[in-house]
Amino acid sequence: QVQLVESGGGLVQPGGSLRLSCATSGFNFDIYAMGWFRRAPGKASELVAAISSNADNSYYIDAVKGRFTITRDNDLNTLYLEMNDLRPEDTALYSCAKSQGPLFSLAPHSYGAWGQGTQVTVTS
Repeated sequence: QVQLVESGGGLVQPGGSLRLSCATSGFNFDIYAMGWFRRAPGKASELVAAISSNADNSYYIDAVKGRFTITRDNDLNTLYLEMNDLRPEDTALYSCAKSQGPLFSLAPHSYGAWGQGTQVTVTS
């Protein structure tokens, strides 16, 4: 059974940092691209960052470039999202997702398994 469990969210002041983790099981983590999505209140879910199975390629939306870093540890079957210089507009429920192959896609429907999410709230 495919499982993705996020952790690391919390309440942080603007300019602060958080590191999200996504522990996975039930599939061969090292052959699938992975992504981090977020859903803010009243807004549609959006792909924030993605990484290929071997970590050679990654993607970020413009709003987080230079502040967020997506990484993965294929030995630990875990995905990470390092978030720095957090802003109130980063407030959202962050979820990790498994893509359908080794290369990431920007299309949400290309992700076939999702975690429950971890809440990130940025406020002063």
